[in-house]
This record gives sequence, structure tokens and C-alpha cells, in this order.
Amino acid sequence: MPLLRIALAQVNTTVGDLAGNAALVVDRTRQAAAEGAHVVVFPEMTLTGYPVEDLALRGTFAAASRAAVDDLARDLADAGHGDVCVLVGYLGADAVGPRNAVAALYRGEVVATQDKHHLPNYGVFDERRYFKPGDTLTVLRLHGADLGMVICEDLWQEGGPVTALGEAGVDLVLSPNASPYERAKDDVRLPLIARRAAEAGAPVVYTNQVGGQDDLVFDGDSIVVDADGTLLARAPQFTEHLMVVDVDLPERDRPLDERGVAGFLVRRRVLGGTPARPEDEPRQLSVAEPLPDQAEVWSALVVGLRDYARKNGFGSVILGFSGGIDSAVTAALAADALGGDAVHGVSMPSRYSSEHSRSDAADLARRLGCHFRVEPVETMVETYVGQLGLHGLAEENIQARVRGMLLMALSNQEGHLVLATGNKTELAVGYSTIYGDAVGGFAPIKDVFKTHVWELARWRNADAEKRGETPPIPPNSITKPPSAELRPGQLDTDSLPDYALLDDILDDYVEGDRGFSDLLAAGFEAETVDRVVRLVDRAEYKRRQYPPGTKITFKAFGRDRRLPMTNAWREVH
Repeated sequence: MPLLRIALAQVNTTVGDLAGNAALVVDRTRQAAAEGAHVVVFPEMTLTGYPVEDLALRGTFAAASRAAVDDLARDLADAGHGDVCVLVGYLGADAVGPRNAVAALYRGEVVATQDKHHLPNYGVFDERRYFKPGDTLTVLRLHGADLGMVICEDLWQEGGPVTALGEAGVDLVLSPNASPYERAKDDVRLPLIARRAAEAGAPVVYTNQVGGQDDLVFDGDSIVVDADGTLLARAPQFTEHLMVVDVDLPERDRPLDERGVAGFLVRRRVLGGTPARPEDEPRQLSVAEPLPDQAEVWSALVVGLRDYARKNGFGSVILGFSGGIDSAVTAALAADALGGDAVHGVSMPSRYSSEHSRSDAADLARRLGCHFRVEPVETMVETYVGQLGLHGLAEENIQARVRGMLLMALSNQEGHLVLATGNKTELAVGYSTIYGDAVGGFAPIKDVFKTHVWELARWRNADAEKRGETPPIPPNSITKPPSAELRPGQLDTDSLPDYALLDDILDDYVEGDRGFSDLLAAGFEAETVDRVVRLVDRAEYKRRQYPPGTKITFKAFGRDRRLPMTNAWREVH
């Protein structure tokens, strides 16, 4: 009975960095080879990064990707790792069009390729725009074991390539993935992989990407599942990791002919090697525990912010410290992502700013150990108000716009990335000032509802206390009523329903796409529903101009929810 040693390389790639990503493959393969691995499985489109979006349509990029695959095969052999079979995703192309492909590299050559069959076109995915589907499946025979391959969405489709591999006969299914994170995704992912293992009648090796790419974040959580659905091994979330597992496989002698199975052409390629067992003892399987809910979300937000800054060349961030909960949570995320010394907080009090807001902002800076400065905006605001005769909402908004201009000026002068501190609730109902508090290059809590912001703040402080550390968020920022402080005595509840009620409605209307009658049936009052729905519908133009931010929910604004800005449709009772 052969025992195959498989390495799952959970890596953080950068879109477009072919040389850097290839070097990452060589390095992880070196580590895997040192541990006696026969096969290394990298995530989907590792060589190019994922998603490449319209780069897929650029011929020069596709050609460079294909050339990089050949170079990588030779580099692995030159580095002494040619006897390790390496599965690496890349951007392929032929006369029909671009392909989301995986290559098997062995002994200095590209010995097999396979194109993705099912191209997702929902949620954050637009793969039918970019790629052409494949219709063949390649089975590799290595050390006496037959290894099938499926790419990401191919694993999620019932009755698809996995079923075909099961009918054709394989000993192991290898699956490169780039599956974006959303809250509680593992509740769906693990049962699905178990079902596919049963369909294939073989263990499944699921390698997932980790790290941030624009508004997406990938959680890793790579998994090995036995043929009976038993979880054998799991990698930790939100961190690069090389997981090496031993899988006992039965010895079978299958025919090597090409044949059609369930609508696919199944090809077999013999790579060689007799049935093998590593010389050392079998590896102890490791099952990392999934993170608790709030820790998982916090980790996703930290990684999303860290990678957006790092991959775009920013070593520091700057944001307004208002003393409120949103800026406090954003600042704490930034400190966890980049370190306190990379965070620059600016308190920008106006004539309406309360003393507790000023002191809470200073307290936040002390707790985080970050840079802090006070830049009053009252004189600048008075210039605009006086010259233009502003009053009412125009006067309120000019305060936010002066603050935004001040942050952008400091960004230009000192090179920091400006962070917008708005949350999903505010973004949904348009409770933000365009070109004011909406300025910035990244919005870390853009996909976090207001009530969830408070939950995260309480969790982060409690987590710090457990570790004997100073809680990063001032308690007063958590407990005080939220206010924009743009006029005397202003509270958010002057303009909006209570946040718990508001988020409940938004969850149904935005996340669930429920109509007016559905919301009434759920028990919400008609007047409140009408008010909230109108606010959401009128704010689409603001959302289009808001900075990107990490997706954590099922339906984030932007990639997931795309409505026309010019839109006369209104939900009516």
C-alpha cells in the first residue's frame, strides 16, 4: 500500500508579481522537499495571484504567465527539487481564449495542464468574463497512486468534475483554491469537501490561498478530508503555512487509455516512481481549531488592511481620531496590522467637539502607542462658512470636508495611507459626507455593521485583558452615545433609527434582498421600513465613490451588490 506525502502550501501571493510568486513556490517546495514530500499543492492561480481581473484579457500578461510556468519547472529542477511533483495555478491562454489553469511540474518540465471547468459568475466572481472553460481531466500516476485535479469552483459543483473522477477512478483528489473569506464560511466549506470526497470515493486535498487582495481577503483554512468524510488535517486561518500530511492509498491497476466520463475527457499521465513510503515515521496529522467568530472577523480585517497597505507600498497610515467607536476600532485594527508606530492619529476638533471626544482621542493614542497630533479645524471652517454664508447641513458638511482635506494634505506631505473610518450601516444609509469623512485610500470597517463594530470593540478589549495587556479601545468610546458632533448636542439617533433596529432592517434589505412586503412580514413598522429603504436607495452614488474595504459578509457593497446610481425603482407597500 503506497503512502503518499502531500504538502499543502497555503501562501500569500501578489497579483501581477510573477517573479515574486515564482520565488515563493520555489521556497515552499524546498521546505516541502526537506520534509520528504512527494507532491506540493499550491492555491489557484498562485503564479499570477488571484483575482487578476482584466489582466486576464491582456495578451502580454498571459504570455508572460505561460513563460513563467516553463521557467519555474526548470528552476525547481535546478534547485534540486525536480522529483517533487508541484501543482501550481497560472493564467493559461490558447486560440480560444484565456484559461484559469493548473500545471503539474515534474523533473524540469510541465508534464500536464488542466483548465478550470466551472467558471463562477456570482457574488465577487466574474470568471465567465475572463476565462474559457476546460473539458478535460488529467489523472497523474505517481508512485503507484492516481491523482485527480479539480480547481476551486469545480469542487463546489455537485455532479461535476469530482463525480467524473470518481467514475473514472482516482486514489486522491488534489484541489487548488482561491476561495474568498466571508463570515462563518467554514461552516459551509468543510461539509462540502466531505461530500465531494464521498462522490470521488477518495480523499480530497484542499489548498486555499491566504492574504488580502484589494477588498477580498482569503483565510487559508486548507483541509484534508478522508474518503469517508473524516477531517484528517486542517491548516490555521489567516497565516501562511506549509502543512505536510501522509495519506495511505490502496494499490490499484487502472487502464491508462483516454476515455469520456460524464461529459469530460479523462486523460492519464504516468510520471513514474514505484509505490513509495517515506523513510521516516508517518507524519502526525494536525487539525487547527477554527477561530471563534469575533476573532475570525478581526483577523480578516487585520490581514485585509495589512496586505492592502503592504502590497501597495504604504508603510504607515493616517486617520482622524474623533473619540468615537468607529475611529477607535479602525485605529486598533491598524495598530494590530502594522504596529502602533505606523499609525498616525489626528484629532481635528471643531467648535462643536466635546471635551470627552478630545480626551478619548488622546487616550486611544496612549493605549495604542501611536503617533498623535491635534489640528483644530475651527479657523479653516470659519473661512468657508464666512465667505460662502453657509448654514444648516452645508455648514455641518464643510467641517467633515475640511477634516478630509487636512488628512489628505498630511498624506501627500508625509506619505501615509489615509483610512476612512465609516462602517457598513453608515454607508448603507448615506450617513457620511462625500469628500469629507469618506476620503481615503482604504476603509477597514466598510463591511462591518455598526452593532458589530461595538461587538468587535468589546471582544478586542476582553481579549487584551485575557493576555494581561492594556485594552486598546477607550471604554468611554464604547459606552457613549454615537455622535458626529457637527452641531450642538447632535446624536446619531436624531437622524437615524436605533442602530440595533436599523441593522436588523439592513440585514434583510441589503444582505437578503427582501422587498417592502417581506420586511413588513418580518415585523418591522411600515414607516420605519419606508424611511430606511429610501435612505439606502438614495445613497448609491456615495457608495460608488467610497474607498475599498475588506469584505467579511455575504453581500458587501461593491463587488457583491451592484445597483445603478440612476435608478427610478422604489420599493412600495
